[in-house]
Amino acid sequence: MRTAVTAAQDSAEERGLVFEGFAYTCRIVRQNAPQTHPLLLLGGSSQNRYSWQSHEKWLAPLCTLITVDLPGYGGSDFLPARYGIDFLADAVGHMLSDIGVPRVNLFGGCFGEVVGLRFAQRHPGFIRRIVFAGAAGRLPELYTDAVPRLSQALERGETEKAADGLVRLFMSNPEAGRVRRHAAVARLLQRQFMEQTPDEIRKAIEHNTRLVTHGCYRPLPVPEVPSLVFTGEYDTLCTPQMGRELAATLPAALFTTIKEADHLVTVERRQESADLIGRFCTDRPVHDLPYCNPVESLRAPRVPAPARP
Repeated sequence: MRTAVTAAQDSAEERGLVFEGFAYTCRIVRQNAPQTHPLLLLGGSSQNRYSWQSHEKWLAPLCTLITVDLPGYGGSDFLPARYGIDFLADAVGHMLSDIGVPRVNLFGGCFGEVVGLRFAQRHPGFIRRIVFAGAAGRLPELYTDAVPRLSQALERGETEKAADGLVRLFMSNPEAGRVRRHAAVARLLQRQFMEQTPDEIRKAIEHNTRLVTHGCYRPLPVPEVPSLVFTGEYDTLCTPQMGRELAATLPAALFTTIKEADHLVTVERRQESADLIGRFCTDRPVHDLPYCNPVESLRAPRVPAPARP
């Protein structure tokens, strides 16, 4: 008997697209009897459209899943750093229009949150619900301090040095608290960085340049839709407090942390993070889950309308 994830992979469709002259590719796993709107998964900078296959056995039964290699990432065309976050957000809107998906539940993890938030701000009509993970409303100082060193190491061909630095950046110190699969995920991440192709390294350097030279966050309106922000309780890159601050800027958001996890919560605790995303997107309770710390309800302050003369 085939597993659910195999069946989902068998039904996957790859769609090639072109936006402003740059070719990119999305992956669609269709659900013919969905319980909710399609789920658009925007992952981190080192993830691609296949990175969520291990989550499909929990998420694909609920709805259609959409993943994408945006221009400049994964197997898509190289994108010069002069193209910023607005361009990537508009590419997401172009993709959804092209494949005929008018509304989505939006998930953004790490860098995917940067693009996802700008997409929600620029194209609010597409958004039904928002879920962000490992997220912040500003670039972490740990990242901006590390970027010049990591980019220089990659440019000099010092891949192992760069990989060591990236693992330390994304993963918590083991002494911070117990993290599930910490050693295994560290090895996986190290190997992934070490096995990067020249094309992937070139894109990684350009990605770092893009993030530090463009304004990644703008105080623009966000659609007033149900929102959830979560991270690992020991996330030292985008800390729980940063996630809490981001949630407080959204019109109606919940915030929580997943136990025994850090910034790579969706890798370390795949089933639990998929369950949390799926529950929220199908309006099932997310309070009092055994793998989560208490859920906080946060709401951005309303700006009063100007008085009429």
